[in-house]
Amino acid sequence: MRVRSRAAPPTPWSKNLAEPQIHETAFVHSFSNIIGDVEISANVIVAPGSSVRADEGAPFFIGENTNIQDGVVIHGLEQGRVLGDNKKEYSIWIGKDSCITHMALIHGPCYVGSGCFIGFRSTVFNARVGDGCIVMMHVLIQDVEIPPGKYVPSGAIITSQQQADRLPDVNPQDKEFAHHVVGVNQALRAGYLCAEDSKCIAEVRGKIDTYNTNEDKGLQKRSIEVYKSGLDSETVEQVRYLLEKGYKIGTEHVDNRRFRTGTWNSCHPIETKSVGEAISALEGCMNEHQGEYVRLFGIDTKQKKRVLETIIQRPDGSIKPTTTSTYTSPPATINNTGYKSSSSNGGYNSSASNGGHNSSSQLNGETIDHIRNLLSGGYRIGMEHVGERRFRTGSWQSCSPIETKNVNDAISALEECMRSHQGEYVRLIGIDPKAKRRVLESIIQRPDDAKGGSSNGNGSSYSAPSTRSDSATMFTPAVRKYGVGFESGSTATVTNTRLSTEVIDEVRNLLRGGYKISAEHVDNRRFRTGSWSSCGQIDSQSESEVVGILESYLAEYPGEYVRLIGIEPKAKRRVVENIIQRP
Repeated sequence: MRVRSRAAPPTPWSKNLAEPQIHETAFVHSFSNIIGDVEISANVIVAPGSSVRADEGAPFFIGENTNIQDGVVIHGLEQGRVLGDNKKEYSIWIGKDSCITHMALIHGPCYVGSGCFIGFRSTVFNARVGDGCIVMMHVLIQDVEIPPGKYVPSGAIITSQQQADRLPDVNPQDKEFAHHVVGVNQALRAGYLCAEDSKCIAEVRGKIDTYNTNEDKGLQKRSIEVYKSGLDSETVEQVRYLLEKGYKIGTEHVDNRRFRTGTWNSCHPIETKSVGEAISALEGCMNEHQGEYVRLFGIDTKQKKRVLETIIQRPDGSIKPTTTSTYTSPPATINNTGYKSSSSNGGYNSSASNGGHNSSSQLNGETIDHIRNLLSGGYRIGMEHVGERRFRTGSWQSCSPIETKNVNDAISALEECMRSHQGEYVRLIGIDPKAKRRVLESIIQRPDDAKGGSSNGNGSSYSAPSTRSDSATMFTPAVRKYGVGFESGSTATVTNTRLSTEVIDEVRNLLRGGYKISAEHVDNRRFRTGSWSSCGQIDSQSESEVVGILESYLAEYPGEYVRLIGIEPKAKRRVVENIIQRP
């Protein structure tokens, strides 16, 4: 492997001529530059066009399994050092299993912990980013310490410690997304190493010729060692990555007819820690269930949950993997450059590889997303119904309790409640079992609309329930959108700068709950980057005054998005983000 690396040049502050130390299992593309005292650990991939330059500040450390993507710049000042995990001083320390994505700038003195994700074009300078942090796109982090496990939304500017301390925690979907990006880049590293190995690439070409002759779509590649396997290199690398992380591996199969209902059956359990034996077990399941779907998944034994699901065989015999997230909502395709939703029409894709609910469901995609988000967050689900006459008095009655943690079973129970109470209101309830309070109330059926999906389109929040059932206020978890900040599912409309009754009801509920209210605005161009600007703090607790101020904001920013913000003053966190005006 020809790597463009060189010793640090002699300068007034350093004449040690230190050279890079690159582990033999790492892949450093020849179109990248590595200069000076840089230690690159095992299984690291450094993509084309990146610059790692330790010619002023030094030394640098890049931990194992970390990926440095295209266009990344890593540099450091002469002055200033951080303490690495090995208790030595560095200008830049980047831990293991981290992703420094396209065009990001890491400038020392700087510490980036293990398991971190630094998004496109983000800048980290003179800062510490704790383990497991997710930093999204176009972010500036400077002169602060980000606590471990925090989420930084796109477009954020974090330059004070107070801002850093108020950041929300990373959720399970974020962690799984970051794990997946690491796994994908490990497959790329293996592929690039194979491409530069004449023996390896000759074997691949030979297999391609053989498979083309036999009209077999399979493709055999290898990583560092060669496995006599029909699985492609990405699947092999995913197996290796899962085992290295201490996860167990499972397999399931399902025929074409049952695929749409998500009725998967387990293959024989895989107990081995050997990559070769695990691959053999996978192939055994595939051979035993030819003409069916077969999927691979990882199991986090400590948290007792799945961390990855990949379809490795389809009924047509193809084995090209399609990776999905168990807890991603809506179903999405994730690649090594970011996150892109793939569901159509805003609904739930019934052919998702994680066994999605049948598309003939009475519930719409939004309601199914709420169910999935609640169950993945550890919340319980309840249901209530009420006739049209008793609706205004708030005399709701409970349907049968839902004890399941399975999305499909929960959806079936909701549909049964809706069928049993046609012509009535039915609402979905989310319950926090630890705090013993409701976190969601969403009307999913109305007397004039038997279809689910909260057609009133109210706002969203994590909050205590409304005390006025006639407001039909829907409290739904805010959905985190990768690359565009936060956006609620609200479609509340405004005509002539007047707020709708649903928004006024939401304002009333927030004020009664002791929450503070503010608003933000953004034009159409900046909406996709999540660069919202504050309209100003609203200090009044009078409903009429707050409504009047909000309507003045609508008049002040015509042709822009305006959103209502509900703030819990004690926890200093947002509980509502509701778009009340659209261009």
